[in-house]
Amino acid sequence: KIVYAVFRTDHANMILHLTKKSNEIFGGFIIGKIIDSMIIGVLCFFGLTLLKMPYILLISVIVGVTNVIPFFGPFIGAIPSAILILMVSPIQCVYFVIFVIILQQFDGNILGPKILGNTTNLSSFWVLFAILLFGGVFGIVGMVIGVPVFAFIYQLIREWVLDRLEEQKLQTQKKE
Repeated sequence: KIVYAVFRTDHANMILHLTKKSNEIFGGFIIGKIIDSMIIGVLCFFGLTLLKMPYILLISVIVGVTNVIPFFGPFIGAIPSAILILMVSPIQCVYFVIFVIILQQFDGNILGPKILGNTTNLSSFWVLFAILLFGGVFGIVGMVIGVPVFAFIYQLIREWVLDRLEEQKLQTQKKE
């Protein structure tokens, strides 16, 4: 009501449309990141079970929870977990480190971009592009906010292009 009271109707409609889109994209990103982290935690559990590691459940939860933090999170969780395993068996610690590297390669290059792409309506390519671009420009903060911000900008540009094409009465394929 405040938006309609302060702005003209067409501007208020646009503001509400933009806030709805940003809510969908940022909400989708957060849900996608949580789903991704849960899958990695479960995969870690099964992998550690197969490798007969100590403290399987504890380590899987640590790796899954810290996986919410892009790029550095898995390593933040892996370091104390590796130290914990090192106290029990140095050779198992080496196997654990190798396993975590493989797991994170799978997550960072296949699973994460696929899930985040589906929840933000971006292709895996654009997810990786956004992480690299925003991470390079803004550092760790850019890695965290890069995908949803890029998805929002991408959606705005996409809608603008479709509107211009419709104004010119050209055929468009809307993906809704």
